[in-house]
Amino acid sequence: MTTNHPTDPGYAAALDTAERLLGFRLERFLGATPGEPANGADFKRIATMHAFGDVWPRTEHLDTRTRALVSVTIAATLGVLEPLRGQLRIALNAGAAKEEIVEVFLQVAAYAGVARAFDGYQVAAQVFAENPQRSDPGK
Repeated sequence: MTTNHPTDPGYAAALDTAERLLGFRLERFLGATPGEPANGADFKRIATMHAFGDVWPRTEHLDTRTRALVSVTIAATLGVLEPLRGQLRIALNAGAAKEEIVEVFLQVAAYAGVARAFDGYQVAAQVFAENPQRSDPGK
């Protein structure tokens, strides 16, 4: 069993980072589900600590906005649509313009396939609709 408990300051900081990036608290997704084994909580804590405690705070070489656009590209290319939804929210919250995100999908279409890009873009369109006024401030 891991030592990362909800009262662990590192875990709490990771949850705070997730909230800052996503715009909502992750705890609603981290509770036990029916039939889930006890070590499921360990998986959720370890994954949360790794992503939001270890990786996202690394801004020395990649700023959060760039890291978010890379993450959108990866999620879209892999076709993992629910994680893509979160990555899109992070990208928008980090200052990426909708137009830049559309360009990411053009790149995915060119290198991973139009069908994969189109599936992901449908998720992007839903996320865009959550905040219709946000777009490229330079346009």
